[in-house]
Amino acid sequence: MDLTQAMQVAASGMKVQGARMRLVAQNLANAESSALAPGGEPYRRQTITFESALDRELGLELVRVARTGVDGAPFPLHYEPGHPAADADGYVMMPNVNPLLEMMDLREAQRSFEANLNALSLARSMVQRTVDLLR
Repeated sequence: MDLTQAMQVAASGMKVQGARMRLVAQNLANAESSALAPGGEPYRRQTITFESALDRELGLELVRVARTGVDGAPFPLHYEPGHPAADADGYVMMPNVNPLLEMMDLREAQRSFEANLNALSLARSMVQRTVDLLR
């Protein structure tokens, strides 16, 4: 694999991890977003799935976002009889977002992004050294 291909692979990894971080940030921002009316659904946690894809032009396996979806986990119920979205028993459906899990996912995405950035920087540095040697 030459250095430009290594940079392409690292860049595709950075792109998908950036998308993952945006999705996690959206989940965290809506972790307390309940429904506005009784019987309405609160915010549902978003998920992301990656896949490897062959780029025939480059002859490389790159990673890309396969799809985004929603988490089908049940909504937790909180007892808040004064809430506008409370049902007849006083329970409010809250989003199925667990902030602790989202923070762990964010940290993992950040580390993966940084690893790809370091690989890209190293390949770029090696290309620059090669050009300097050829002068």
